[in-house]
Amino acid sequence: MELETLKTALLVRDLGSFAAVARLLDLDASSISRVIAQLEQDVGFRLFQRSTRSLAPTGEGELYLNRIAPLVEELEAAGEEACTNAVAPRGTLRLTASISFVQECLMPILPEFRTRYPEIDLEILASDANLDLRADGIDLAVRFGQVPQGDWIVSKLVTTSYRVVASPDYLERTGRPAHPEDLSERDCIRFAIPGFKTLWQFREKDAEPFSVPVGGATVISNALSIRSAARLGMGVALLPIMLVQRDLAKGTLVDLFPDHACAAASFETAAWLLYPSRSYLPQKVRVMIDFLKERYGR
Repeated sequence: MELETLKTALLVRDLGSFAAVARLLDLDASSISRVIAQLEQDVGFRLFQRSTRSLAPTGEGELYLNRIAPLVEELEAAGEEACTNAVAPRGTLRLTASISFVQECLMPILPEFRTRYPEIDLEILASDANLDLRADGIDLAVRFGQVPQGDWIVSKLVTTSYRVVASPDYLERTGRPAHPEDLSERDCIRFAIPGFKTLWQFREKDAEPFSVPVGGATVISNALSIRSAARLGMGVALLPIMLVQRDLAKGTLVDLFPDHACAAASFETAAWLLYPSRSYLPQKVRVMIDFLKERYGR
């Protein structure tokens, strides 16, 4: 049996339909169906129970697929490991990250990565939604927040920190808040995800952290748009320092509480690198991880 046939069967198990696998591999669903039918003929039993609305492994199919999964992974790993020292990293690397991280942090360094690794093709999926690594065929993801949960390998890229900022024009019109608790009476530009819309966290040196309830007329689902709104004087914003450090240096935004640490849901947040769990990391993924840590992991 060909390795690609077995990999296709495992994808059908993971994604739950021929159509989903066909979209991922850029093939016709009928061709996936034929591959599975031929494999079933070779092994002598049905791998999947089919109906008009669902597809699921049979009892025998589940046992078989669970048994071959680590073997297929080992065969792939053996081939990649043998090539590691013989050839330069190559292949297509599918990476996903938030729109703001791609725009502000990834794009400026991609030319250097392409120069170092010209045989790696990049597919960048910029999305503020957490895409499914397996269903979307993603090799590497950058996620922000607390430690991600799930069946992934997780590695910290960099600890994140936030600042509460506003434009000079806004402060001239409304006055500068003297203390974080004053934000309860201010028009705050809030991030449209749980944990960011109603409470902001503050801590001064070694003192106990405290929460401040916030409100405001503007709720936005994208950090770059929140930054634009803050620059335009629409209110006070809580943003990652990576998005505002140039504005702070130029004076287009002002750090309202430089003596306080600021956060949304928790102070224990970071940028995390996620990749599908496997015993051997593909060379193309490993060099991207090393590159990102070299540039941003300090």
